[in-house]
Amino acid sequence: MSRGSPVRRAVGVAVAAVLSVAGCTASPLEPGPPADPAWTSVWRDDFTGPAGGRLSGQWRHDLGTCYPGCPAPRWGTGEIETMTDDPANVSLDGAGHLAITPRRAAGQWTSARVETERADFQPPAGGVLRVEAALRLPDVTAADGAGYWPAFWMLGAPLRDGHSDWPGAGEIDVMESVNGRPAVVGAMHCGQLPDGPCHEARGGLGSAEQTCADCGRRFHVYAVELDLSTSPAQARWYLDGTVFHQVTATEVGEPAWSRATAHGFFVILNVAIGGAFPAALGGGPGAATVPGRSMLVDYVAVSARHPA
Repeated sequence: MSRGSPVRRAVGVAVAAVLSVAGCTASPLEPGPPADPAWTSVWRDDFTGPAGGRLSGQWRHDLGTCYPGCPAPRWGTGEIETMTDDPANVSLDGAGHLAITPRRAAGQWTSARVETERADFQPPAGGVLRVEAALRLPDVTAADGAGYWPAFWMLGAPLRDGHSDWPGAGEIDVMESVNGRPAVVGAMHCGQLPDGPCHEARGGLGSAEQTCADCGRRFHVYAVELDLSTSPAQARWYLDGTVFHQVTATEVGEPAWSRATAHGFFVILNVAIGGAFPAALGGGPGAATVPGRSMLVDYVAVSARHPA
């Protein structure tokens, strides 16, 4: 969910839209890492609590239309909603899920964007970090979902204080989907503007769209692994346990790879409305865009695999 300019993001998405489309299949709601003693749990939230309940102290709410000081107005993407902590926009559903729900009143959109309080998620030396979530995307289609932009992503910890070193400090988009399209994508952002090793002029190092016809009706598991145990180091994107995208340190090059990855990350969940990505693929929102369709989050989990 790029914090860069809407124009740059739109160019990148337009290019990515012509890439080949791969298939996805549903899978049970199971965490991605194998039952391997080398994997250890680092952090997890299963969103238990009563319907209408608020998030635990493991999370913070982003409010308004930008970070404090507005270094990137409209969250840097041109989206039009105002983010709130109103339970109507973000609350537990009482069934073990977090619901993030865009609303429209008097023509104005509201939604929610939440971040983990922890910003120190990173691979152990020579090991692997895995960040995953089970999500059911908003149940919208191209007919009624123009402008919807759900996302599950990560920003480098240096962006927590000052929010000024984008894209250099790194962004990993685990999952994005727009306009009710039956597909999801992943991407990495790094380097510098207006362009660099992550090709920000083309929207970052993004995947092809992954077809997922039932992602608005069923939960699927989305994950990224940042792997320092391989040579070269690499980031891998998974949908229901299947790799669909990969970026290597060699592809990015030094020092950009280290600048983007050699630090902690924090995790973000949000549903935006409008912005460059939906616009690049013909999205509104428009009069037919239906409010009130939630992204449900079953769990978010962070785990690590230490070297043998």
